Amino acid sequence: MDPILPLIGALMLVISIVLSPISSRVGMPVLLIFLGVGMLMGEDGPGGIVFDNFELAFVVANLALGVILLDGGMRTRAETFRVGLRPALVLATLGVFLTAAGAAVVARWVFDLNWSTALLIGAIISSTDAAAVFSLLQGRGLHLNERVSATLEIESGSNDPMAIFLTLTLVTFISNNDIDAGWEALLMLIKQFGLGGLFGILGGFAVVELANRIRLTPSLYPLLVAAAGISIFSATNALGGSGFLAIYLTGVVIGNRPVRMMPMILQVHDGLAWLAQLCLFLILGLLITPSDLQPLIGGGLVLALVLIFVIRPLTILITLWPFGFKKRELGFISWVGLRGAVPIVLALFPVMAEIPEAQLVYHMAFFIVLVSLLVQGTTMAPLARKLRLEVPAGDDPYRRLPLDAPAAGDHELMLFPLRGDNWQTPRKLSQLHFPENTAVAGVFRNRVCLQPKADLEVSSGDMVAMFATPNVLNELGKSLSGRHAPKYLAERAFFGDFVLNGDALLGDVEQVYGIEFDDLPPELSLAECFARRTKGHPVVGDIVILGPVTLVARATDADQVTKVGLKMDSSQNN
Repeated sequence: MDPILPLIGALMLVISIVLSPISSRVGMPVLLIFLGVGMLMGEDGPGGIVFDNFELAFVVANLALGVILLDGGMRTRAETFRVGLRPALVLATLGVFLTAAGAAVVARWVFDLNWSTALLIGAIISSTDAAAVFSLLQGRGLHLNERVSATLEIESGSNDPMAIFLTLTLVTFISNNDIDAGWEALLMLIKQFGLGGLFGILGGFAVVELANRIRLTPSLYPLLVAAAGISIFSATNALGGSGFLAIYLTGVVIGNRPVRMMPMILQVHDGLAWLAQLCLFLILGLLITPSDLQPLIGGGLVLALVLIFVIRPLTILITLWPFGFKKRELGFISWVGLRGAVPIVLALFPVMAEIPEAQLVYHMAFFIVLVSLLVQGTTMAPLARKLRLEVPAGDDPYRRLPLDAPAAGDHELMLFPLRGDNWQTPRKLSQLHFPENTAVAGVFRNRVCLQPKADLEVSSGDMVAMFATPNVLNELGKSLSGRHAPKYLAERAFFGDFVLNGDALLGDVEQVYGIEFDDLPPELSLAECFARRTKGHPVVGDIVILGPVTLVARATDADQVTKVGLKMDSSQNN
């Protein structure tokens, strides 16, 4: 091996990391920067590296996607499946099929292809990409309402089996011209979903048991989870199941069970996921020769724009309208049909099978990904804010340290820096309201640790150390938050001045506030009002307009609204 290659690879990583802050300044997805660095170092760029090892790229890409999906799964709360599972599964199956069919029609018309090749292109670009969705949702500081974020995350983590099924079916048909391969492909689809789901869930519980039963050096727990996750991913693939689905579900199970050293696991896996994304997009960028894309620009733009503005919105409308989504939610989900690494990886199948026009298929998939990241990726955050799909969120702690002691149970040491206008005026610790089963461990000021006495005043610049359990993290974050939220996301502006219990009756609200709800019975509770409007799955941020009153869901438990904000001015209706 040329000794200069490790140096080149390391420098590419350094350059990508150094350039990554540019993404937040110009609104460009950081994945696009990684891809661009790979292309610049490639054959047509100043780097001049000739790289055409598709088999190596395929292996690296699959492992990287596995790591990314494991991390994304661990950050997906089980509660999100309550509102997002059914619509996401419809999108991951019927939605992928409709997208592939629509894209095939356009590809055949634009490039004058035969049906088999056009369908292959449609299948390859039919699924959204988990790496792109997780990166943009988690990296842009967006806290979307649960109905939207859950649907997008679960869709992107579970739609790969259908796309793989369609791609491999068409590759087999084109290679062997065997129409009977359809039955074998159908069996493969069942195995992909069935084994992927089964091994993912069972594997997740096995990893949880393993991590909780053995005593290791704390820094080994993240490595244990990563190694076990990749083992489940590889074993599922070897048996004909969907390794992508399996490792995503493994992550979901791990992230929603009590696991020793979980904060450290998440912290390390955040870095591993970034490293995986770097390697993935750098190597995919190296594989492409930009000059090969030039003949496809005209037709590729037509296909990409029709996919973004016509096919994806129609697919969303057809598949999601029965689930009670609002128009602005449907509009945003339509827009966030992000294509990323998965279509490029799927496009490697026809290249390795050496089917006719495989290079055209690969280049087209790459071009579609570039357009998607540029058009959709750069506008996702502004659109979410324009459609007002964000909900207020408390600050996460600066650092979370597991205590890992039997007597402490699930308690962790959490560090919260006090910042922002809320903390310009000093307040005594005794005046602060914290959740039950929490305690102030100390206050850090100018490198000095102060004892948490009741009359100790804290203000901006201090850091409060808390003993708390993960289940009160959101509430604790809101209590100690000092972030500069947009005006419409301020607590009072968003939820209103009055807080009511979800079981409060409309008749009682009428008497207390002097309001009349002529069209609704007085024995109806506020929670039931939300259940009617949301088809039984309310989320924080949902709005119900009742004459001069706007009700905003402030807290939920399962499918029940427990706290309701009340605004007397209905002009906030959106």
